[in-house]
Amino acid sequence: MPRRPTMTNASAPLTREVEAMDERGRLSTISIPAERALTVYVDKRELVTLMTLGSAPEALTLGYLRNQRLVRSLDEIESITVDWDVEAVAVKTTGGIADIEERTSKKVVTTGCGQGSVFGGLMDDIDRTTLSPDARLRQSVLYRIVDTVRTVQSIYKQAGSVHGCALFSGEGELLYFIEDVGRHNAVDSIAGRMWLDGLAGDDKVFYTTGRLTSEMVIKGAQMGIPFLLSRSGTTQMGHMVADRLGMALLARCTGKHFLALTGKDRLVMEPHLADVLRVA
Repeated sequence: MPRRPTMTNASAPLTREVEAMDERGRLSTISIPAERALTVYVDKRELVTLMTLGSAPEALTLGYLRNQRLVRSLDEIESITVDWDVEAVAVKTTGGIADIEERTSKKVVTTGCGQGSVFGGLMDDIDRTTLSPDARLRQSVLYRIVDTVRTVQSIYKQAGSVHGCALFSGEGELLYFIEDVGRHNAVDSIAGRMWLDGLAGDDKVFYTTGRLTSEMVIKGAQMGIPFLLSRSGTTQMGHMVADRLGMALLARCTGKHFLALTGKDRLVMEPHLADVLRVA
């Protein structure tokens, strides 16, 4: 396993309380999600400012650099230091990032909540990306995943206004669950944790509460994940990229219902399960 960089552990409070007045004029205290700026500096060069809950800022930063294709190995990162007093994270590399000015000169603002962005061409690495051809997902495991997400304790249930992303094993075991103000941040945080833990994506299942845009599909592919599930839907470009990769894209995953849009041959169907009532 590659050497882990030296990192802080600077998780911030995820909610704050505010006073609200309802339609009858009654006052109460409610929780709302935190949102804070985190400016990323790489070798003292300002790169980007991310708006985040702050639950896993080091993993978010690492996953962001990985999914932007700015670093290829953990060995390239010496340290990641988060300081919330100045709302910044300092990344120190072992040898610098070659051609960083040129590689970050073109920025594409994506459809991700909170204005996600990617550097360079969205499709640059797609034709060189290969997903495991043998990965299969049983319908019973799909139902286990959907039910697990339904019951997990979350900031969304407490305060709303966030997106959640989760990583599951091929047997439906929950490995990571991350929430953030934008789903692109949540997927980057999961990518960072996978990298730190040396976890391959070739038999994993990724779930998001938000829609599967091209950005989300491309990031899933870069993580090597052959199955992407959404409680919502997808976009035309997200569908096109997933189909091109042979990735299984499943939308409208709620209860016993789902729509397999691409990679249908990756599913091991057990249609009789769709008629089985869920036991509370």
